[in-house]
Amino acid sequence: MFLIERAELESFRAYLQERECSAATVAKYMRDVRQLAEFCGGRVEDKGTLIAFKEELQTRGYAASSVNSMLASVNCYLAFAGRIEWKLRYLKIQRTNFVCKEKELTEQEYHKLVEMARAMGDSRLAMLVQTICATGIRVSEVRAITVESLRTGQAEIRNKGRIRIILLPKRLCANLLKYCRERGISRGHVFVTRSGRPMDRSNIWKMMKRLGQLAKVGTAKVFPHNLRHLFARTYYKAYKDIVRLADILGHASVDTTRIYTIRTGKEQQRQIERLPLLL
Repeated sequence: MFLIERAELESFRAYLQERECSAATVAKYMRDVRQLAEFCGGRVEDKGTLIAFKEELQTRGYAASSVNSMLASVNCYLAFAGRIEWKLRYLKIQRTNFVCKEKELTEQEYHKLVEMARAMGDSRLAMLVQTICATGIRVSEVRAITVESLRTGQAEIRNKGRIRIILLPKRLCANLLKYCRERGISRGHVFVTRSGRPMDRSNIWKMMKRLGQLAKVGTAKVFPHNLRHLFARTYYKAYKDIVRLADILGHASVDTTRIYTIRTGKEQQRQIERLPLLL
């Protein structure tokens, strides 16, 4: 048995920071472990308590991938607490070889989002959407887009102890530098809030959801990471170079990149229909 109290949680936070986890990762792990503490009243009697928490997550309607993500947080905490033998098994997920059409953001829908942002007079949002989609960066990496990076045409991105250089399209740099001049931004972060602080995941997520509603694009497919998926599919369709694409996206494994290049079921069905195998 062990307790999950405030002091232990703060020690866990320090443990994550010492491991050089990103701020977003630290926040997520802390949030997930707090859910466990709330579920068991801060008292983990044995592994049965953890198994019950796992089952509770499934009854709440979380997707299997979301459950596994939360279990990863719990398992990390168990390692920190010296209870490795209590680690939980992840749910088995059968990988599909096509993506649901309702979740895939198309190029035409992307254009609608940009055009709507412009129609709203929100040049920041219009440029933000284009920046993520034209570079394939993660929403957490938007901070790497600075005035200085626009002048060199390169952005340095640090993630999980790795550093990669993103080459920025010349047209994007020119448009963003013009945007910065109009906004009086002479140095530092390009995308900032009204108070001058760098925009974060929460800011961007909310803005995109509202944009999707106004542009009449399914809100289930309007979120920052889907812009990254669109970049990946477009790049792969043009160059068929998955190894180079993995480098650009910052993936340690090409297997992860393959997920980004999956076609829709409808497209795969069209391909199968064209096979000359029926008499």
